[in-house]
Amino acid sequence: MSNTELHRSLEAILMVVDEPVSEIILAQITETPTEQVLATLLELAAQYRDEGRGFDLRQVAGGWRFYSHPDLAPVVEKFVLDGQQSRLTQAALETLAVIAYRQPISRARVSAIRGVNVEAVMKTLVTRGLVEEAGQEPETGAILYQTTSFFLEKLGLNQVGDLPALAPFLPDVDGLDEVLATLTD
Repeated sequence: MSNTELHRSLEAILMVVDEPVSEIILAQITETPTEQVLATLLELAAQYRDEGRGFDLRQVAGGWRFYSHPDLAPVVEKFVLDGQQSRLTQAALETLAVIAYRQPISRARVSAIRGVNVEAVMKTLVTRGLVEEAGQEPETGAILYQTTSFFLEKLGLNQVGDLPALAPFLPDVDGLDEVLATLTD
C-alpha cells in the first residue's frame, strides 16, 4: 500500500469510529506493518496541527481518534445545543399531545384522531426520544406508543397523570364535548 493510500485509508477509518482505535487494529485492517501505521498516524497528527485544522488526531485511551480542536469548543457547543433545542412542528406537537393523553395508542388511532397520516411525525418523535413503543394492541397487533421519561422530564412532570386538563385551554365550540371525549376516553 502506498503512503498516500495509507493516509487516505486511515483517515477514512478514523472518520467513522465511535471510540479510539489502536494502531494494531488499523494495521490489521490496512494490512500494513504496525510501525508504519504508527509513523503515519503521527505524521497525520502533526500535519493537521501545523495546518491549523478545525480538528485534531489524538492518541487517547490506547487508540486514535479525531476530535474537534479545543479552540473551537464554543462553536461546536453552539452547534450541538442549537440542534437539540430545535422546536417541534405544529404537527409534531399535536401528535405528541394525542399520544400523551391517550397512551398507549396505535399510530392508526393517532392518525384517525388527527385526520392525517402521522407516520413521519411519529418517526421524528421516536427519534427525539419523546415517544417509544409500548407493546402491541391485542386485537389488531398494531404497535402501541407511549411517551417516555424524557418527555416527562422536558415538561417537568413526575407522571403522565400530572398533565393538565385540556378543557380549560379549548375554546367554547359546538361539538367540543365529542372531541374531548375522544381524547380522554
